[in-house]
Parts: sequence; structure tokens; C-alpha cells
Amino acid sequence: MEANCNTTAMGIMPHTDVERALELALGLDIPFWPQLPNLSFHEDMYAQTAVNFPGISIDVANQRVSFDSARFEEELLPYSEAMASGHAFALKEEYSLTLHRFLEQDLSRYHAIRGQVTGPISFGFRVVDENAKPIIYNDAVRAILYDFIQRKVNAQYHELSKRNKNAFLWLDEPGLGWVFSGMTGYNDEEAMRDYHRFLEGISGPRALHLCANVVLTYLLELGVDILSFDAYQMETMPKGYAAAIARFLREGKIISWGIVPTDSTSLEVETPLSLAARLSGYWERIAEHSDITPREIALKSLIAPARCCLKNIGRVGSIDDVAEQCTTVSSTIEERLVEKAFGYLGVVSEVLKEKYRLPA
Repeated sequence: MEANCNTTAMGIMPHTDVERALELALGLDIPFWPQLPNLSFHEDMYAQTAVNFPGISIDVANQRVSFDSARFEEELLPYSEAMASGHAFALKEEYSLTLHRFLEQDLSRYHAIRGQVTGPISFGFRVVDENAKPIIYNDAVRAILYDFIQRKVNAQYHELSKRNKNAFLWLDEPGLGWVFSGMTGYNDEEAMRDYHRFLEGISGPRALHLCANVVLTYLLELGVDILSFDAYQMETMPKGYAAAIARFLREGKIISWGIVPTDSTSLEVETPLSLAARLSGYWERIAEHSDITPREIALKSLIAPARCCLKNIGRVGSIDDVAEQCTTVSSTIEERLVEKAFGYLGVVSEVLKEKYRLPA
């Protein structure tokens, strides 16, 4: 897949108008099917992924995804039997108002298309058992969880790839930063080991997206082909990242730079030109401290918003803010912010394409 500073965005959007959300998503170089949690809890990223996982119950009225250990044991056998059919892993129309509408479009004309599934680490930390313990701490449950999400990714990838040969999915991991907390029972080394095994079974390009301030070198070593992260919050590019980024890109991999902020405080003081200059400055610093040129970086780069915007927090938040952002009710200001950010994307892309003489 060619990158060439083409535009895309994360899947979660604050809109309650399905047609408007689809119109915006389809207006990008690499469109996606939107997730609309403000329209229905069925659209919540955790609820969507949870469907058919043993031991899980989805309480739409109270907007909760919960897990019961006894129920997990009871449902393992029927779950194993359902695995053979593959139907357990397809995203039901009830849980996405946009996916099937998205698949009805002529998607072959785009550079690529994209879907998303909540990653196993974020899901495993967010969903807790009857003792309020994250299910990722349970070795038996964690093994099933990684396999389950791997199958969900592959089912959606095969559906999307029928419409466009360059289809791929984000593994949406807003909670990945929790593995660095000394207070958790699942650390960064365990996560790295499990993720490498997990990605080996993923069909198509292996892509990861997160909106949290995690050590970039760690993400580059997880084994993904495409990495999407909030680059805006960095403000400056640490020279210590340069060699790792250059190596990642020279291996033919792609970085999606989340450079357009979606919080009102930041977006008010930025312009497409200032954002293009900031990102170009990152690339020049990487080039200064490695063996790659800014143009080579641009060729392997996508341009995206920094984050989703379900709650206008007016600042760039912490890891906990990001996870909370994915479950909070919005107002119309969030829709306006996202639409403004999407408008900036195209301009930033064109500025960088012209600056680095990229293919159309």
C-alpha cells in the first residue's frame, strides 16, 4: 500500500447522523466505517468487540460490558463449537449502523479502505470480572481473548478485502499504556511477547492505533506494519526516536501521524500550515539523526487527526482521559470539532505532498 501523505482517521466519531458520518469518512483518501457510540451503546467499541465472547454480558440499558467467570466456564464448549462456523466473529448489523452501508459503496476506487477492532490489551483491561479484576489478569481468559480478537480481525479483513485489495484494520488500543504501570499484573514485557504471537495470525497488514502517550520505540517493536499514534501531543521529536523510526520505515512499514488536534483549545490556535510545519519539523529532526530523508519519511506516512473527539476536554489528556473519551456522551461541539479537523487534513496533506514532491 502506498502512503504518500494520504488522509485517514480513527473509527470513533461523535456524530448521531449516520449519513453525515459516512459522508465525512468517505471523503478521506483512506475511508473507514464509523463507530457512533453516541447513537447507540451497540456502537461502543467494547460492546462491538464483546459480542459472542464467552462469559460476557452486554447491558445496553446501563451501558455496561461485564464478565462472569462461572458463565465463562459454562459457555466455553458452545463457543468452541461455534468457532468452526466463523459466524461468531462477524460484526452483526445490530452492532454497527455503518459497516454494511459502507460495504455497499464503490470502495474499489480508493487508495485503501480501513476497519477497526478493539485490541486485546485495551479490552482485557477495560472489562472486569465479578470481583472487579480486569480479565487480562486471568491466564486462561487472556489466551481465549487474544484468539477471539484475532478471529474477529480476520473475519472483518476478509469482508473488507473483497471490496478493496488494500484493506486493513486498526487494532484500537487506547489502553496500551497501562502495561507500563507498576500497579498492574500484566506488564510491557508480557504484552510484547503476547502481541508478537497474536500478530502472527493476523491476515493482511497488521495495524495498530492508539491515542495515548506511550514510548514510541516500544510501539515500533510490537511487530505491526502500520502504526497510528497521536503525534500532535509530542510537540517536539526526541532525537532518541530517530533511528527506530527510520528503521521501521526502511522496512517498508507505514506511520500514520495524528497531527490535527480535535480538542478546542489546540485546534483554535492551529492552522493547516502550522500543523504541516510541525510535522515537517519532526521529519527533519528524524532525518538529522538517522539515515533517512524527510521525503522518504513522507512517502511512508499517512496524515490523520490526533484523536477521536467524543468529549471536548479542551486539552490533550492522559491515558485515563483517552479511555474515558471512548465512552462519554457528546454534544454538537464535538461534531463541529471533528468536521473542522477533517477539513484541515486535506490541506495538510496537499501542503506536504507539494513540499516533498509526492505522487498524486
